[in-house]
Amino acid sequence: MSLPNPAELISQMATRLKAHLEHRGISEPRYIGIRTGGVWVAQALLDELGSDSPLGTLDVSFYRDDFSQNGLHPQVRPSALPFEIEGQHLVLIDDVLMSGRTIRAALNELFDYGRPASVTLVCLLDLDAGELPIRPNVVGATLSLAAHERVKLSGPLPLVLELQDFAL
Repeated sequence: MSLPNPAELISQMATRLKAHLEHRGISEPRYIGIRTGGVWVAQALLDELGSDSPLGTLDVSFYRDDFSQNGLHPQVRPSALPFEIEGQHLVLIDDVLMSGRTIRAALNELFDYGRPASVTLVCLLDLDAGELPIRPNVVGATLSLAAHERVKLSGPLPLVLELQDFAL
């Protein structure tokens, strides 16, 4: 399987996101990337949009429902939201949507900061393996992987997608 070019996906996503926001009448959204890959995608997307909007970052480690099983990742950093959440239109950006658990954790954390007016979900890849009923509003590509395959995003720039095979 060949993976799509992240730069081409970002360009397409920027066009779709602009149209989505215009359709909803949102003129000044607040952008938030989920650490780490989502922040890289968010930065690339803001560059493509020509936006100088501040970028918030979320580290959802403490909000994950598997925190007690997996423990604390050694690179946990605090979230940084340089704007109010209450009443704002948010664009939440992640690299890969798989189970939906990271997005659920991100929404839980965001609501601890306030109640946004809306949340638009943007993902570079949707692996269509949802354990939770979560779908992105804007997606770069939807992929179906075998059980032994994973996708890894490297960055920050250039963004590179790599298919990893864990077959024995």
